[in-house]
Amino acid sequence: MTAKKVVTRFAPSPTGNLHIGGARTALFAWAFARQNGGQLILRLEDTDLARSSPESTKSVIRDLLWLGLEWDQGPAPTTDPGVDPYARDIQIGDKGPYFQSQRHEDGIYDVLIQKLLDSGQAYEDEDAVRFRMDKDIAFDDVVYGRIEIKADDLEDFIIRKGEKGGRLPTFHFAVTVDDALMEVTHVIRGQEHLTNTPKHAALCDAMGFDRPQWVHLPSIMNADGSKMSKRDKAKAARKAANDADLQPADDNMAAFNAKDNDDTDIANAIAEALGLSLPEIEVADFKRSGYLQHVLLNYIALLGWNPGDGTERFDLDFLIKHFGYDRIGKSNSQFDRTKLAKFNAEALAEMPADKFHELLLAHCKAYHLDFLDKIGEANFQTFAGMYQARSQTLNTPTEMGRFFVCDDDAIEYNAKAVKKNLTKSDGEGLNVLKQFRDELNGCDDWTGDTLHALIESFTEKHQLKNMGSIAQPLRVALTGNAVSPEIGPTLELLGKQTVLNRIDRCLKTITTDSD
Repeated sequence: MTAKKVVTRFAPSPTGNLHIGGARTALFAWAFARQNGGQLILRLEDTDLARSSPESTKSVIRDLLWLGLEWDQGPAPTTDPGVDPYARDIQIGDKGPYFQSQRHEDGIYDVLIQKLLDSGQAYEDEDAVRFRMDKDIAFDDVVYGRIEIKADDLEDFIIRKGEKGGRLPTFHFAVTVDDALMEVTHVIRGQEHLTNTPKHAALCDAMGFDRPQWVHLPSIMNADGSKMSKRDKAKAARKAANDADLQPADDNMAAFNAKDNDDTDIANAIAEALGLSLPEIEVADFKRSGYLQHVLLNYIALLGWNPGDGTERFDLDFLIKHFGYDRIGKSNSQFDRTKLAKFNAEALAEMPADKFHELLLAHCKAYHLDFLDKIGEANFQTFAGMYQARSQTLNTPTEMGRFFVCDDDAIEYNAKAVKKNLTKSDGEGLNVLKQFRDELNGCDDWTGDTLHALIESFTEKHQLKNMGSIAQPLRVALTGNAVSPEIGPTLELLGKQTVLNRIDRCLKTITTDSD
């Protein structure tokens, strides 16, 4: 006898974007398949017709490809918006179709359900079909060990819905059949499915299928001990809407506020309206926040697994070489956002400057076009260089550099920065700023080096303590705070007219106590 070729699968329901926990499941299934020269199947469990959508299917495919987790069988691995993800003729692999809705259309489930009915192992209950759970069940899980359940503790369960449910197979039946017919050897999934496994084991036995090896992963938790869930975004948005007394725009939002739904689109709309950052829960959230793919994969690999030698920073080649289910723990894992941000900051700081510029430019093209419009691609390398060393994510430059794109009259002045750098000593900083405004107005070569030299010469000419005596008042006038990147390039990127406008506004707005 020869050992079966390792086949793993990732089988999400296309009812929304890819959750970070799903990404971890896909990563472990991918790594184990690659380690053993096997195959990874991507299968979409879309029998919940009311909640499944082509948009969600496309987002799952897009997120997996962004992460670099390519599959060997499944829907076409493309993000081309013109490609129908359900198109059968471009699915890859010989065990398809890879959508449960299509498998239902082909009658795959009905044939096997009829066999169970004929053998008496299933029966019709009104217009739904139930499976008999009248035997003791025991199975082995790689992480949680031997699990045994007595027949008295088991209940018959539905394997095919009635007419109202489109006579579709239930999750329990479809997943068991698909895993068997696709020759899946290892089923890796979240531990919330552990209680479902007795049903799946019993179905395998009843239909004469070999049982796969089940591997259930511990849950991913928030810092407060709650389970990391898509509902976290809804909770945060709902609280912000209530705090801001934001009135519902329609019945859907009213239902959202009343906790009758946790619609992610509504949560995102509220966040945009209030300038709120929702917690990252889905892969798309982390991508939008500016985390790097390999850093995110590195971090989520450590949620429940570790290589055993203390190594924390590694790439996918390392994971493939060292991964093993024997080092997955039973305890739930806490998602440490501070640690993830530290990993990401280190990766950004270590990369070549031209690579950081390339990634930041692509990120802003995708999510922050206002920066491109204001700064321009020709000056973007300068902008990137200002923030690389201080960036936790690719969003950091747009957060710290928001003053580059805001309206001149939208600058809000920090009271402490104003007092320290402008109004103390009878407005010494304001006086210096007023004098330097004339120097800037007469400058025709508006480049960082020239402007830096102008500050130097002004400092010497007026016998100031140091360049900070003018640079700090300038920073407050231009950004509202006393912290900004190097002042010369900052002046250059803002442009002469913007700089003069902001200085004039500052001089008009800020007065000393004696005034």
